Amino acid sequence: MAPTELKQYSLAEVAQHNKPTDVWMVIHDKVYDVTKFLQEHPGGEEVLVEYAGKEATAEFDDVGHSSDAKEQMKQFLIGELIEADRKAKARITAGLTKNQRTALIAGSAMAIGAGLALIFKVGNKK
Repeated sequence: MAPTELKQYSLAEVAQHNKPTDVWMVIHDKVYDVTKFLQEHPGGEEVLVEYAGKEATAEFDDVGHSSDAKEQMKQFLIGELIEADRKAKARITAGLTKNQRTALIAGSAMAIGAGLALIFKVGNKK
């Protein structure tokens, strides 16, 4: 592997790193392990933990991070998203406005939560 090549990760691999003690995220198709940065993050560690194991580009961009912050994050870069996941992500969000992408993500999360609530409710009936 050439020194300039980054290790390739899938969204599924990134998703496994979703605990407060193991926080990876994807920003602009790059994979970051920010676990060691949690306590230093100016916005609080909760913000990072909320996006642990997830795509966080829109949220990162919305905050308007400084050039210093963007430079600092290079030390947490561990790889990049595999081409197949980059293309799939691009197909899903192509043509959507930022608000539509946010709504799509929020709607998906709500649907999953409702489904889990229904499963637990049905499963707990005796």
